[in-house]
Amino acid sequence: MSHPDPYGNTESRGWDRPAAPALPWPDTDLEPGPWRPGPAAHTHPAEPDTYARPGGGPDTYAGPDTYAGPYPTTSRHHDGPGRYDGPPAGDRGRRDEPRHDGPWGEPARDDEYPTAQIAPVRDEPTEQIPAVRDEPAPEPPAGRRGPGRRRASAERPPTTEPTTSRAGRNLPAAIGVGVALGAAVVVPLFFFMPAFLAVLATAVGIGIWEMARAVRRSGAHPPLAPLVAGGVITVGLAWYAGPDALCLGLLVTVLGTMIWRLGDGPGNYQRDLTAATLIAVYVPFLAGFAAMLAAAPGDGHLRVLVTLAAVVLSDTGGYAAGVSFGKHPMAPTISPKKSWEGFAGSVAAAAAGSAALLWALFDVAPWWGALFGMAISVSAVLGDLAESMIKRDLGVKDMSNLLPGHGGLMDRLDSILFAVPVAYLLLAVFVPVVG
Repeated sequence: MSHPDPYGNTESRGWDRPAAPALPWPDTDLEPGPWRPGPAAHTHPAEPDTYARPGGGPDTYAGPDTYAGPYPTTSRHHDGPGRYDGPPAGDRGRRDEPRHDGPWGEPARDDEYPTAQIAPVRDEPTEQIPAVRDEPAPEPPAGRRGPGRRRASAERPPTTEPTTSRAGRNLPAAIGVGVALGAAVVVPLFFFMPAFLAVLATAVGIGIWEMARAVRRSGAHPPLAPLVAGGVITVGLAWYAGPDALCLGLLVTVLGTMIWRLGDGPGNYQRDLTAATLIAVYVPFLAGFAAMLAAAPGDGHLRVLVTLAAVVLSDTGGYAAGVSFGKHPMAPTISPKKSWEGFAGSVAAAAAGSAALLWALFDVAPWWGALFGMAISVSAVLGDLAESMIKRDLGVKDMSNLLPGHGGLMDRLDSILFAVPVAYLLLAVFVPVVG
């Protein structure tokens, strides 16, 4: 059904394909015939306009889907007009003609453009390539060792790692250092008492230095000079005048530190003074009780001996029991290696040893001696945990590295510093001072 043209055209508009226009030149031999689709024809949509090359010529496009050039319009591959199948056979040797594929991307025939002139790719033999040989690595320059671990040879034996125990210590070094420290304390204690006072004052000075050095990691800078001087004075006053002088020495040390610190200005004054007070109480004040134990007339050296023996027995028993049977952590956030089994071993060893020592040296009943040993063991463990908590807070493993296998001197004094005040009090009750 046709519809009238809305623009006034009386002719009906339909879908009939218009006839091809006449050629611009009167050549009837090249007059195109009617359009008919081939079996595989792919045509463009009809276009109303025509394109003519300026000046005319044999390559004029004269209508939709119609090629009016000099070449035949019938494709060798597909039927129907509108197929360009390359130049004639006589012109295929021309190199200036571009290669044309089909109008919709189909490739042209391979025999139209021979590739015989291209040399084929041949597999070259690989026997001519020399074989790759393993060359020895270049020797490093003399006097410089290359990266990696050092190799052992006949002239250079392998490096041996230090023997460590399950508790993380270098056990031979720890035993040797422990024996040397014990001899440094016991020998002057029994043969020349003022030398023991000198050893105690030296230990207090080293302990103060280690503590002041460790707390600097938290930003505090306590003055070292008044602390060391006040610590030595505190120990001396306790030796000569007893408990009242010990408290006076602590007061003098703290006041001297406050006055000395004024010279550095108000910045962080409270922080530095707090750290200095902690050090003054923890090291020289507690060590002053050891001086008062040794200053007891007649049997001061024995009082110090039984106290140190109880601490050593507590440490040894706890170490042996913890390594052998330790399974339940005692304070995992403070000291992960301490266990309740080790604590039980500490208390048992200290109680048994102290009962025998106090009965043999002071003629004290064994049950009172066992109570003394248990109290010393508990205080020694608490002292060890307190020092471990301080180190955890400061982020250090050891106070220093002065003693191989032990760390710093404060790592050995932590148990003793908490034990000597308890020993001073209990021995004053169990073994009254003569005279």
